[in-house]
Amino acid sequence: MTDDTASPSARPNSEDSPEPDEERRSERARAYDRESRYRTRLGPWKYLVAVLGTGLTLFQLYTALFGTFSSIIQGAVHVGMALSLVYLLYPARKAWVDRPGVPLYDVVLCVLALAANGYIVFDYERLTTRAVVLGFTPFDVVVATVALALILEATRRCVGLPIVVIALAALAYGYYGPYLPIFPHPGFSFDALVSESVYSSTSVFGTPVQVSSTFIFLFLFFGVVLVKTNIGQFFNDLAFGLTGRYTGGTAKAAVVASGLQGMVSGSSVANTVASGSFTIPMMKRAGLRPHVAGATEATASTGGQLVPPVMGAAVFIMAEYTGTPYNELILYAVVPAALYYLGVFSGVHFEALRTGVLGSPKEHLPRLRGLLGRSYLIAPLVVIVGLLLAGRSPANAALFGILTALLVSLVRADTRLSLPEFARLFEAGARAALPVIAACASAGIIAGTVTRTGLGGKLAGGIVDLSGGGFVPVLVLTMVACLLLGMGLPTTANYVVTATVAAPILVQLGVPVVAAHFFVFYFGIVADITPPVCLAAYAGAGLAGANPMRTGVMAFKLAVPAFLVPYVFVLEPQLLLQEATFATFTVTLLTAVVGIVAVSAGLMGFAPDDGRLLRAALIVGGLAAIHPNPWVSLVGILVIAAVIVARRLRRPEHRRGRDERITIP
Repeated sequence: MTDDTASPSARPNSEDSPEPDEERRSERARAYDRESRYRTRLGPWKYLVAVLGTGLTLFQLYTALFGTFSSIIQGAVHVGMALSLVYLLYPARKAWVDRPGVPLYDVVLCVLALAANGYIVFDYERLTTRAVVLGFTPFDVVVATVALALILEATRRCVGLPIVVIALAALAYGYYGPYLPIFPHPGFSFDALVSESVYSSTSVFGTPVQVSSTFIFLFLFFGVVLVKTNIGQFFNDLAFGLTGRYTGGTAKAAVVASGLQGMVSGSSVANTVASGSFTIPMMKRAGLRPHVAGATEATASTGGQLVPPVMGAAVFIMAEYTGTPYNELILYAVVPAALYYLGVFSGVHFEALRTGVLGSPKEHLPRLRGLLGRSYLIAPLVVIVGLLLAGRSPANAALFGILTALLVSLVRADTRLSLPEFARLFEAGARAALPVIAACASAGIIAGTVTRTGLGGKLAGGIVDLSGGGFVPVLVLTMVACLLLGMGLPTTANYVVTATVAAPILVQLGVPVVAAHFFVFYFGIVADITPPVCLAAYAGAGLAGANPMRTGVMAFKLAVPAFLVPYVFVLEPQLLLQEATFATFTVTLLTAVVGIVAVSAGLMGFAPDDGRLLRAALIVGGLAAIHPNPWVSLVGILVIAAVIVARRLRRPEHRRGRDERITIP
């Protein structure tokens, strides 16, 4: 790599930007991210993993090129191969991750996963036609029970226990419905419960798995291609080149780079560890306090899942649930994502301004002239966005994006893959998708039970009653529910559950469907930086050597303005281009921007000598500016203007005082 294109993150031998140790990064990931706790000492079983992983990726590429099978067959192959890989890669207990080889019982479970789903594929016609009318055989029930158990155990291993507990609670609710004191229903027999969960297209193989087996896998594979070819490094270099020299520039660059990486990773924690391993040390060397550096990376990485066109993969499920074309959803998502990062960017700026953190020296940053020579590396994203806006299907856009990435990687030696690396690429794509596939299968169990029992409508009525029928209290209670679920569920599973349970509540109260789904999606994501269970912030704290809870609180402060954004687009759907005219959209956007910046300045501070009264006034004025009532917004803007004037009037006085202190002998 030439000097023109060298960057802190791309120069492993630079004293200013050392390459993080890969083993240390893996240890951090395993400490905070269950998805990273896989076996690395597989022994001869690595060949079976390579065959199954490559086979799964090739199956997905084949069906994307030549058309998918029926939803249950497509889902059974997708889930069956994924579960078999989970049992080979993920041990039953975290402490066993470093044991060599694969235990015999996990090999048996791998075979059972393939056999149970293979049974669905090969006997598909009978299971979905005659058996539905004449009844399922005892052997059908046994296979369905085994399949459910395998799905839940695989999910526990690679995703975590909370979603498994919720899925089991959903199954228990379906079985014990007639005996429940609240929200009772007629109930299902055990045979009917497990059979309908596995042999229908409304539960395990419902919308989450259907979308995972068509769109999500391909976009996750696209993200793997960007990482493995080192194309993703270009986005980091571009971020540092554009923002690194300004006040708090290293932190601002980390925000931009992590946001770009986070949109394809689909995991707040994984992206925090991957990006933070080089951005956090740089932020600390620039002068940011350790807990601020960790919080900045966590907040930026978490928000990446709000950035179109990929949005952490959950957007594909949103398209199915809302009945809105995917290429329209990514347009609606632009303003919410921009407002989120405006809040984070503002918080970082004011923190750096208050603590005196300057930008990085020019010689330590990538040169823009060199970056222009590599600008062709942005072609894969341009192709995806262009095809989506042209009306092509997400699968088609992802395929061409993958192909474009592989082609442009051939231009430079540092992005070109060798033949062995290219062969391992397909296995890596399958590995990246395993937690998402398992989560989608378990989330399908939950969604299917909620749908069949009518629980969603009953919960909606309960929340409305609890809130007293007030609109804002319903929004607050819905937000709390999404945050609580998001603390234990990955993004995709969290969205499936909240879209099934919480979004209909808002729709019943007159909120546009798209706004309701964005509301629950947004809060499910920011749960990763909401104390006390803020896993992304804990991962950032581990890399920064900071106190985890202090880092979590700082991440929350950085993201507080972003917590206001969902309320803005529910109360003012114009920001999602719903029922909008140019005038209303412009006014709403400008007041939201002013309000978010003001709230951020008030929370973080804006100078070493700022006063609590001025900061409180900024927060109040910012909240008022965001309010949908134009007169309230006007009052808020006037308060903000008054604070700015007061600051300017105080500045000469403080400067004169400092000069006097310097000249007194």
